[in-house]
Amino acid sequence: MKKLVNFLLLFSVFLLFSSLILYILGYGYIFKAIRTTYFTGHKTAFIDDHPYFENNFISNADSIQEWPLHGNYNKTKSTRTLDSLNQELETAAFLIIKNDSIWFENYYGEYGSKSKTNSFSMAKSIVSALMFKAIQDGYIENINQPVADFFPKFDPELSVGDLASMASGLNWDENYFNPFASTARAYFGEDIREQVLELEVVEEPGQEFKYLSGNTQLLGMVIEKATGRSLSEYLSESFWKPLGMNDDALWQVDSQENDMEKAYCCISSNARNFAKFGKLFSNYGEWNNKQLLDSAYVALASQPRFEDAPYYGYGFWLSDYRNKKIVYMRGILGQYVIMIPEDDLIIVRLGRQKLEKPEGDKHYKDFYMYIDEAYNMLNNNASQN
Repeated sequence: MKKLVNFLLLFSVFLLFSSLILYILGYGYIFKAIRTTYFTGHKTAFIDDHPYFENNFISNADSIQEWPLHGNYNKTKSTRTLDSLNQELETAAFLIIKNDSIWFENYYGEYGSKSKTNSFSMAKSIVSALMFKAIQDGYIENINQPVADFFPKFDPELSVGDLASMASGLNWDENYFNPFASTARAYFGEDIREQVLELEVVEEPGQEFKYLSGNTQLLGMVIEKATGRSLSEYLSESFWKPLGMNDDALWQVDSQENDMEKAYCCISSNARNFAKFGKLFSNYGEWNNKQLLDSAYVALASQPRFEDAPYYGYGFWLSDYRNKKIVYMRGILGQYVIMIPEDDLIIVRLGRQKLEKPEGDKHYKDFYMYIDEAYNMLNNNASQN
């Protein structure tokens, strides 16, 4: 018994000492990560985690613009493959929008049309849209304006467009499994501005694609400084209210004290709201006969910047699957807003898991499957009529 007591005492001292060392070295956020994930039955960030963080409100307008329902709304059943996939990957919401109307809509488990779930990196596309809006509004000169105009410590060759197109050359460690990497600190830490301002440009900017969440975070800080508004406020007035979103959204911030949105992720909203960004971009920035975003910016965002990276534009993923021009928003757990303008088609999927990428591919396997099954459903409907 005495040995056990001594062991527990020594173990407690070890834990206390280790905790102290982690705090001294700046890794105290790891304890928040453990409380938020493992202590809630998860192994990593999850789609319902917004209550565990401070959040800013993205306010909607007094007048809600409801999605019109297609004449064939939910008249076609989902395919067996889609049902199986949605069950396996714990889908929360799946929508197919055809000709600017909701053609198919289904929610799973405890989720419904107004359930708030985490956008994860779909927020990167929204922040890129905010960059173009800030250019349109005159707060930022153009995509070639140096980041150093806003934060002088950075290489004057680094432009805001380099951040949006993932070509910064910053020394951000994009590792989702290392608790000491940049991404974990940004997600669970309490001062993301300080973290980003510690970064250095270590490779020549504007030369090649390298996906780094720190790029979008710095871009968000540029937009904040240029506009004099928080990202939540600017998003609300630029898009959320004009698009007539059906409710307020939440944007996670690092802490109540520092109040900086996690620009690279973490907008909590629902499928119908996220789908409106798909419609806005499919319509080249036009909404209800008003040009919210210049069509030239939408075209630029929707084409690759680099020849050897045809799968990414300015904040948006790109594909030519099925010989179609596809532009889409993507989050790490299989969050998708997939736009196929030539067929006036938008596919939205929110959920807890995804399938891994085929070897050598930049797109996940479930991305292709959601597209295939949406077309199968549309074809089934056509054959029945």
